[in-house]
Amino acid sequence: MKKVFGGINLTWPKVIIMAIVIGLYTGLMAWLPIARHTSFSDLAVTFEVWIFFGIFIIMNSKSNIDSALKCFVFFLISQPLVYLLQDVIDGSNLFNTYYRFWLLWTIATIPMGYIGYYMKKDKWWGLLILLPMLIFVGAEYSGYFSKMMYSFPRHILTNIFCVSTMIIYPLGIFNNKIARKGGLIISGLLIVIFTILCILNPPVYSTQILSNNSEHPFDDTCSVSMDEKYGELSIEYIDAIEDWMIHADFTSTGDTEFVIECPDKDKQVFSLTIGNNTYDVVQK
Repeated sequence: MKKVFGGINLTWPKVIIMAIVIGLYTGLMAWLPIARHTSFSDLAVTFEVWIFFGIFIIMNSKSNIDSALKCFVFFLISQPLVYLLQDVIDGSNLFNTYYRFWLLWTIATIPMGYIGYYMKKDKWWGLLILLPMLIFVGAEYSGYFSKMMYSFPRHILTNIFCVSTMIIYPLGIFNNKIARKGGLIISGLLIVIFTILCILNPPVYSTQILSNNSEHPFDDTCSVSMDEKYGELSIEYIDAIEDWMIHADFTSTGDTEFVIECPDKDKQVFSLTIGNNTYDVVQK
């Protein structure tokens, strides 16, 4: 672990090759349909893995300037490749749409790389430099823990990565006892607090899934039900369309069915596929 955080001769060719390989890999995972909404594509949209790369470069640099420049060049190469690869494959325009956001963070890596190098001094105050990164990773963990609850086992690897790195950073970066123990305590508290908050506030995908019409009529005299494992359904009157619709509060992804029962009418049965902020309804 100590070798990863300061024992590697990180030359400029290594930084450039690493940036190209990681950028292309991230772009490929973001494009592959089978990898979408999984741990393999998470690094295309959030920071947890990129924070690791930043710390890795910082701890294996030779000076403040070396750290700042290598962080900047690494992100300057890797981030555009993520979008350019997808643009080349499917003709999308992701680079012009999204890169401006990552460009700001790329520029910010210059001061972050410069200041981050001071963690190598192994002083107690080095923890103050690491602290924002621990909080950042903790926030990403919170988001992905909720997503994992909603679509388990998707994102489980990202959650393991976040928790592991929050513990590894203080141990791998510092020998100073105050910094190490303080970092472990902070990381532990963040993990516990975010986990509890996610459990107390489980994710819910709320949407309207079906409207009243001649093929499948219903109103407030009817009832609708499905397996509670996937959430709850209710019949609501929507003023905007002046008609009845079935409202859904989904709490999990999967395949199930729901049933509409109305007085003096046959039951209406529908198959329901619930995805990540998507759904598909087919009447049986």
